Amino acid sequence: MIVSALLLAGCNNFDDDININPNKPGQASGTQLIANAMLSLPGLSSSPQGEFMSQYLSETQYVNASLYPQSSTSFYGWYQGPLMNLETVLNAEQLSSLEGPVANQLAVAKILKSYYIWNLTDRWGDIPYTEALKGLANFTPAYDTQEFIYTDLFKVLDEAAAQIVAGNISNDIIYEGDMVKWAKLANTIQMLMALRLSEVNPALGREKFTEAMQAGVLESNDDNLVFRHLEDANNQNYWYGQVNVQEREWWAISSTLMDKMKSVSDPRLKIYANPNRTDGEYTGLVFGETEDIDTEKYALLGDAIHAQDAPVQLVTYAQVLFAQAEAAKLGWIAGDDTSAEEHYNLAIEASMEQWGADTSGLEEFMMQPGIAYNPAAAIEQIATQRWVHLFMHGYEGWAEYRRTGYPDNMVAPGGAEVPNRQIYIETEQFNNTENYNEAVQRQFGGSESLYGNVWWDVN
Repeated sequence: MIVSALLLAGCNNFDDDININPNKPGQASGTQLIANAMLSLPGLSSSPQGEFMSQYLSETQYVNASLYPQSSTSFYGWYQGPLMNLETVLNAEQLSSLEGPVANQLAVAKILKSYYIWNLTDRWGDIPYTEALKGLANFTPAYDTQEFIYTDLFKVLDEAAAQIVAGNISNDIIYEGDMVKWAKLANTIQMLMALRLSEVNPALGREKFTEAMQAGVLESNDDNLVFRHLEDANNQNYWYGQVNVQEREWWAISSTLMDKMKSVSDPRLKIYANPNRTDGEYTGLVFGETEDIDTEKYALLGDAIHAQDAPVQLVTYAQVLFAQAEAAKLGWIAGDDTSAEEHYNLAIEASMEQWGADTSGLEEFMMQPGIAYNPAAAIEQIATQRWVHLFMHGYEGWAEYRRTGYPDNMVAPGGAEVPNRQIYIETEQFNNTENYNEAVQRQFGGSESLYGNVWWDVN
């Protein structure tokens, strides 16, 4: 009887244990939610629409879809996916310290949330922020002004960097838990946001830029915010799926980009593009061209760009150096044209290294007219080379173009100029009518389009 009782008890425990799958927890941990939010990072860059906005690529098949139609774009997926995951972490009653210091988990969640929100507000303008991500408590959040969002994000990024303590976190697919790099990233995002204010509020921009520099920003390409894809169908580069799997030749390098690179024999061009298959030349396709497009005649995306494990570079050391070069020229930081030139040259070098370009002729490249630093044309040079560097990070290249007006060779196919923003999804007009109308009235006088300016775009 004793043996039977023991066996019965053992069987009961066995039944309980066998019904528990240790690989499928009923509730995600803090760092698992953060990691899941990280999986959406490539979407901020890997987008044909972003490439069209900055005219890096020209459409070869469905050209009209690239010519800035007055159509809407949804931001819902960002709120429902990565932002909701991060908000869940930030509002969790308890996070496990077994996955690293709780303060650090919260800091990373704040940094990532700030980065996503920054990208969204720069694309649409005013967006739901303080009342967003409340779930059942509020399905119709108000839109905050972009000015308020920027001001608040500066505070959040400061808080995130300040609360970081010793100790790594787990499940970090970006920096492997290295909190020193997360702190540098927080400061760098703040620096780049500050530069966006160069026209609308230069005093605040200078203040926040200086604070970020003093706190410590990215110091090498090893610090870059990079999403590393794998040679695996479950985590492959977007462009690999389009070009290699779907066998689509829908995108050629634009003449807009080719004209800036080919004329100076830019070594990055061999990374960015493959030569055409007609005569082996690097031939760009005019953005918006609709007649007789033979993909054999144009340079298509380079093999390294659409490799299955091609990484996505999001926030980079070269951007830091370009920003410092511009800040020196603007008088935001100590230095003169000598300092601006030094940072400008280092930025181009860092870009070459990041892209894996042949730098054996870098000195000769830097001495060419148009590339060699010219104090009288410094802002244009810095902005143009930053735009070249941001290839395949279309939305960021577009934002810098809107702020600076460079490069100066963007085209307007059919009279359609490069848009100033994206249009809110139509369902907001019906599901969130009052707040939608208020936001549109406040920003654009009641009627929105692609050509209403976001707050910092005063050009």
